[in-house]
Amino acid sequence: MSDKRYLVLTELYLPTKGGTAVWFDEVYRRLGGKGTHVLTAQVPGGDAHDREHPNAIHRLDLSDHSWMRPASLPKYLRFFLRGVTLGMKNDFEAVHAGRVLPEGLCAWAIARLIRRPVVIYAHGEEITNWQRSPRRLKAMRFAYRHADTVVANSDFTREQLLGLGVDPGRITIINPGVDIERFHPGYPVDDLRAAIGMKDGQRLILSVGRLNRRKGFDHVITSLPRLRERGIDAHHAIIGIGEEEAYLRETAEAHGVADRVHLLGHVEPQDLPRWYCAADVFAMPNRQIGRDTEGFGMVYIEAGACGTPAIAGNAGGTGSAVVDGQTGLRVDGEDVDAITDALYRILSDPAFANELVQAALQRARKELSWEQVARKTLALGEGPGSLPAKDANHVS
Repeated sequence: MSDKRYLVLTELYLPTKGGTAVWFDEVYRRLGGKGTHVLTAQVPGGDAHDREHPNAIHRLDLSDHSWMRPASLPKYLRFFLRGVTLGMKNDFEAVHAGRVLPEGLCAWAIARLIRRPVVIYAHGEEITNWQRSPRRLKAMRFAYRHADTVVANSDFTREQLLGLGVDPGRITIINPGVDIERFHPGYPVDDLRAAIGMKDGQRLILSVGRLNRRKGFDHVITSLPRLRERGIDAHHAIIGIGEEEAYLRETAEAHGVADRVHLLGHVEPQDLPRWYCAADVFAMPNRQIGRDTEGFGMVYIEAGACGTPAIAGNAGGTGSAVVDGQTGLRVDGEDVDAITDALYRILSDPAFANELVQAALQRARKELSWEQVARKTLALGEGPGSLPAKDANHVS
């Protein structure tokens, strides 16, 4: 797509799990060859991942040292020192940071030394969570305010940035994307449904994400007996790992649906789009827990690209991922009755479900493919706010 040369700092990067890690791998591999250098964390499987990568990947030990104050100081030093070294040896056009801390603060310092613009990504969750720490809040506000461009992943995140005093002219909204070559309808799925004991006439609700209470998987489980009372016999498959696994199992037992709830953990990468296709509806009715909320939700876009209607909560930035009533439904993630009603509406009305699917498919293919996201990133240019927020998601 381009021969641009970027220095990219991102602690989260494949093969680390998570949407942010996928985002930066997918975009920067499309924005240049070995002239783009990525500084990221040493993780198991990293060497194998990097071997055939089009970019130059540098793996750093980014572990904390508990005896230091702050414990994260080694991360900052390693990012900064390696970044400055690469910046002196390479003619980069810009420095991009995957998050505000530690990457953004380091990227700002590096960019000023090598006299290049700096772009910092904002995802939403870090802003709401880190405001509890005065030290982090001060550093976060400084980095965002001094960046040439801040990329917000949703309208919600943009509002959070404005609340920190970031110049609106420096903010650009770019939604995360989806690999439409990988995530698409039409995969064979009968073996997956059979593997969890599904029978003819039963429906499958799928959830994908970290087993964290704010994702709302517990309320989907709670809705299963209510759906059955209304004539919908549904199974619930959950892909992901996390701290709430025991709680979700207990919830399923308590509501008498343990035989209908399937905690699948991680699945093989080639099977993830098949699970989306196997489902009748995708559900992650997120809610805010304390300050912890959802900044966007790439899983909704993946579901839509596979032809599966999605249900999201109305907390955080999910409105940029699921357009309520058009590409899916958004509900109060605190309200089990509202979640049940949304599930019932989609599962009982094939025509309505198909309307949602067609709109979600069209949006994924036209606006949210990784090729489109890369083009929007390329259009950031070298000056502050060079791609206005109102136009960032409508590049033709």
